[in-house]
Parts: sequence; C-alpha cells; structure tokens
Amino acid sequence: MSPRSHRSRRREPGPRDPYVPVVDTVEDGWVVRHLAGTSSTKTYRCPGCDQEVRPGTAHVVVWPEAGSWAGQATPDDRRHWHSPCWAARHRRR
Repeated sequence: MSPRSHRSRRREPGPRDPYVPVVDTVEDGWVVRHLAGTSSTKTYRCPGCDQEVRPGTAHVVVWPEAGSWAGQATPDDRRHWHSPCWAARHRRR
C-alpha cells in the first residue's frame, strides 16, 4: 500500500440518474429549473447582469410558461441566469 492510497480520488461526473426527477417551478409566468454546476457545459450570457454564466457554474434556466404548453417552447425561448441575478430580478430597474 502506498502512503498516498488513503486519499480520496476525485470522481468524474457521470450521467444524470434517470430516476431522479427534475423539478421545475413556475414563478411570475416563467418555468424555472435550477441546474447544478456539474450539468453546465456551455457559456451563456445572463440577462440580469449581462455577464457570462461560465461552465461549471450553478444557475437557473427559465422559459415562458405559455410557451411550455404542449411542448411549444423552443431552445431559443430559454434564458440562463445566475441564481442571485434571478432572485434579484424585481429589484432591478
């Protein structure tokens, strides 16, 4: 046994467990999905602060509730917000 074998090894993130349900909520006419940083692989632009939401950052994805009826929402309808920006959206001018 090597002296370093007792250290934990970092696991690579695996596929999302298909049995864990994704919980969407509806806030102010928007469907809101909270994403963990491990599921984020692309860079997005936050509409709240106009800064980048970088890969690996936990954030929220929102889309219009009306567009989600019967699968009518498209990827172009989605907006990726930093979680604090989404929480503070009513305090912005």
